[in-house]
Amino acid sequence: MKDFLRGHAELVEQDGRFVPRRLPSVPLHPRLDDVARMTAGVRLEFETDARGFGWDVRTDGNIDVVVDGKLVSRSPTVRVDGLPEGRKRVRIWLPQSHHVSLGELDLDGAPEAVPEGPKWIAYGSSITQCRLAAGPSETWPALVATELGWSLRCLGFAGECHLDPAVARYIRDTEADVISLCVGVNIHGAATFSARSLGPALEGFVRTIRDGHPDTPILLTTPLHAPDRETQRNAHGLTLADVRAEVAAAAHGLPVLDGPSVFGPADAHLLADGLHPGADGYRLLAERLRPHLAALLTGRSS
Repeated sequence: MKDFLRGHAELVEQDGRFVPRRLPSVPLHPRLDDVARMTAGVRLEFETDARGFGWDVRTDGNIDVVVDGKLVSRSPTVRVDGLPEGRKRVRIWLPQSHHVSLGELDLDGAPEAVPEGPKWIAYGSSITQCRLAAGPSETWPALVATELGWSLRCLGFAGECHLDPAVARYIRDTEADVISLCVGVNIHGAATFSARSLGPALEGFVRTIRDGHPDTPILLTTPLHAPDRETQRNAHGLTLADVRAEVAAAAHGLPVLDGPSVFGPADAHLLADGLHPGADGYRLLAERLRPHLAALLTGRSS
């Protein structure tokens, strides 16, 4: 099982089972550590000619089983039978907003590895973790990665996208062909930085990443439109529009995608709570973000 798991930083053994983490076991703020143990983007990928299989996963969230590109199961348990004969590509997406512990894969015959596509690191907030997506295979990063054939490492941390140095160091030290950063909405909500400190903090975060990825394409996206926050001032007196401007000003040569250009006022009806997109909103985000991300590697939209 361990050889076919992707999208995680490490597996921690506990009582004979394994707990995936999206960040290494280093000192982290407790809230960041908690969401780093949620398995957004973590998945098991293999090829097999088995007609059925099961996987001992303990979780309260839904797991998506996708066989040859078709969703065949969405459930907290993994048991699939009655598959057609012949070789099949299986991708099992773990829950995006729950903790899990992993046991054995029950499969007739040995699974075979599948090649990885370009490696993509996607850093952001709950809007990248996508709790309200229809399922873990339908978060916007999962949809984009599937469409482009990319290997996703999702670093979407609900409420915890605050430019932590530990996250920058992890991205620096992790192989990547493309990196996306969606920064600002948590910083506004928690008043993490002032107008004086936000630019230097973002510059330091990016410089740390560049120490390990001097030539890797990086796309910086500012916060999406959020009607209730556009003019709402936080403890530092910054509105979300102010934060968006500060993030863009600190880009220093990175391509910047204006958040409202991909999810703007006309799309507000797709927000579930005034801030987070619902399932249809995440599908729309995937559709609109995909060409911008694809262009980072191809030099053109696709």
